[in-house]
Amino acid sequence: MSAWAPAILAAYLVGSIPFGLIIARAHGKDLRSIGSGNIGATNVARALGKKWAYVCFFLDVCKGLVPTLLAVVGFGRWDGTAPVVRLVMSLAVGVAAILGHVFPVYLRFKGGKGVATSLGVALGLWPWYTVSAAIALVTWVLVVVIWRYVSLASIAGAVAFCTSLVVAIAVLDSWALADLWPLLPAAFAIVGVVIFRHRTNIKRLLSGTEHKIGHRG
Repeated sequence: MSAWAPAILAAYLVGSIPFGLIIARAHGKDLRSIGSGNIGATNVARALGKKWAYVCFFLDVCKGLVPTLLAVVGFGRWDGTAPVVRLVMSLAVGVAAILGHVFPVYLRFKGGKGVATSLGVALGLWPWYTVSAAIALVTWVLVVVIWRYVSLASIAGAVAFCTSLVVAIAVLDSWALADLWPLLPAAFAIVGVVIFRHRTNIKRLLSGTEHKIGHRG
């Protein structure tokens, strides 16, 4: 159990690495003075184009995926520890990575919106979060194709993630609530953070001033 706290701290510090900001600075640009000022892949696309946005997105996903996978594997080897306890510890590591991205210590706790890093955490928690993340990703793509708002797609994907997880645990006999209950509060917390970080986007969506894909203003 002594490795739990260091693992959470390490995940937070890894999650805090502002890859978008680093990529932009490597190209002589200050990402915070461009577009929305956000440090995520969407704003990197505005500043440097799609290629570097994909690089940023991949790295931000890895910030959640790698710590979560290491936690799942590492804590899974702790013989004698109840599975639900190991699940809680793995979730704590994943959530720490997301909080690192959203509230990075290196940037005075002013970070990104957590979508890509949350996806990485979901991919690391196979099959429970991963299946729901796949549904969320499909929802994200559909919303982007139809309405062309990344923010709306992210919010819709977050809601789809939680909804599909709840439904899966309710209807699948192999997904017992007694063993998997920690997944639910963690999922609601993650989605809550993502939606909270999109609060200004929600205001712009409601007022009709939100930027669609392709806008460079």
